Order: sequence, then structure tokens, then C-alpha cells
Amino acid sequence: MKNFKIGDKITRVPLIQGGMGVGISLGRLAGSVAKAGGVGIISTAQIGYREEDFDRNPAAANERAIAGEMKKARMISEDGIIGYNIMVALKEYASHVKAAVKAGADIIISGAGLPTELPELVKGSLTKIAPIVSTDKSAKVILKYWDRKYKRTADLVVIEGPQAGGHLGFHKEELEKYTEESYSEEIKKIIATVKSYAEKYGTEIPVIVAGGIYNREDVQKVDNLGADGIQVATRFITTEECDADIRYKEAHLKAKESDIAIVKSPVGMPGRAIMNKFMTRVMNGEQIPHSPCHGCLVKCSPKEIPYCITDGLINAVKGNVDEGLLFCGAKAWKAEHLQTVQEVINDLF
Repeated sequence: MKNFKIGDKITRVPLIQGGMGVGISLGRLAGSVAKAGGVGIISTAQIGYREEDFDRNPAAANERAIAGEMKKARMISEDGIIGYNIMVALKEYASHVKAAVKAGADIIISGAGLPTELPELVKGSLTKIAPIVSTDKSAKVILKYWDRKYKRTADLVVIEGPQAGGHLGFHKEELEKYTEESYSEEIKKIIATVKSYAEKYGTEIPVIVAGGIYNREDVQKVDNLGADGIQVATRFITTEECDADIRYKEAHLKAKESDIAIVKSPVGMPGRAIMNKFMTRVMNGEQIPHSPCHGCLVKCSPKEIPYCITDGLINAVKGNVDEGLLFCGAKAWKAEHLQTVQEVINDLF
């Protein structure tokens, strides 16, 4: 696997650290990965949860933190590649993108919906853009749309497979349908689709594969499929540099394979998480009381949701793991001890 380019910068290792919200991948983790030669990614999802005015004015708190976390990352890695993961499902999506561009993002990676307006939002900037896709159908839809409406294409594409953590771009039935072999065929189709647009625009579009990549064997498999790089998220949770509370990291270290399950998000999307007291209550149909709405997701009705995803993720990142939502990838149970970012990268390559 060769190193890939983002703008005029080139990686030293063909790796993107996946964005993890709320507060799991902030400036410290992203800066450390960038310093080690990969692409460091800050998640903007409720990024301002530690700001004093977060409860009163979450939108302003989040915008302020978008700039603040980039400054932290740049103090660690002045010239590394640092960007943001911004979910299309966020109510403040457009303002997050604009704030990320203003903060000096090298790249914006966007999923949890199709980022149809992303090219317009970064227009006139040097910030590169990458959609997250899970199927060839979604890759074709977004690339065709950008081609027709904006006369441009993606700078990079992330394929997020069914073994990924957090919200997943599949229906529950699809998750049950895909095997490693059948999804490998899907990856090949997506790569072919992306290549057709790269040829049309006379450029290179790196294709990065994510979901269930834990060791060199996993990296070799996606390399053999024709991927240009990998995106890894869960492995970086159990690093010294991860921005989460130590109790959050320990919950991942203690997790067994049988503890990891497909759970339902309040907005109806399937996700992958570690089962704990909180999620057991949710799965048993209990309605969990929640704080006043912080306006995070477009498709959320506070009166109808079984629990608040913002509350669950903030509890988790602060270390209240019994009452938190512990998103993770399918192979989270393999982590045995804390590592440094550099040690994780050494394990992968």
C-alpha cells in the first residue's frame, strides 16, 4: 500500500484515523496521528460538550470547539494532515463545515447521510472533501450528483463496511446478509465506480477502506482488493493519546466478543456498541429520561426517543460508562492493553 495525497500533502502511512464523537477523537488524538504520519480526524459531533455554555447555546459552543480542537492538534503536528468528520445528520451541518474550513481543515469526511451540498459549502477553499459510502449504489448516487450539479468529484472516498463501529450505513437485514466475501465484492465495485470518475476528471481519487481493520492481516486483505489506504477508529480508543476518559478506554479493554452487539440508535439507524447496564435497559424497552434537547440531529423527536444519544455519548466520554453509550467496532474485544498511537500504527504496517 503506497502513501496517498490530500491536496499538496502526502501521508507517511496510508492511514486515516476515523472520526469518533462525542469527544473521543479531538485535537490530541488527531494531532498525534497526524504527527505519526497518518491523517488525524476530529469529530464535530457535540464537540463543544465541555464548553461552559453548551447547555444554553450548543451551536455556539460547538463552533468554538471546532476551532479550539484544531489549534490543539496543530500544536502537536504543525504540518501534518488534519481534518474533520462531520455527519450529514447534524442539524448544524452547514455551519460545522464552514467552521471547519475556517479552522484550516485539510479534509472534511462526511457520512451519516449523503453529503449532497458539501462541494458548495467548501467552495473557494483549499479543504478537500470525501464522502463515506457503504454500498456501490450510494457511491454512484453521490458521485453522479456532484458531477452533474457541481462539475467536480470527490478528493477521496471512504468505504465503511459492516464491521465498523457507531452508526452504520446499512439496514439491519443488510448487516445480516453480508459476509466477508460478499462485502469484498462490494468494495471492488465501489473502487471501479470511483476509478471511472477519477478517469473522467483526469485525477487520482484514493479509496480508503474502513470497518473491522485491526491488524496487518486485515490491512493486507483490503490492499489485495485494490484499496489505497485504511481508516481505523476503534483501535485508537485504547491509546494513551485518545481524548476519552480512562474509564471509557478500560470499558473497551474489558469487553468480550459476546458483549458487542448491534443496537438501535434513537434516530432509527443501527449501530454497534458494547452492551452495558444502560444499553440493556434500552434493549428491554425502557424509556430513559433525558436532558433538554441540545439540537444535535435533524431526524430526532425528543418526545418520542427511547433515550438521548447526546446524553449517552457524553456520559460515556466522561467515564460514566454504566450510563453511557459505548460505540465500538466489531473487533473492539481484541484490545488487551493501552498502547500509544505509534504502537498501533506499527502493528498495522
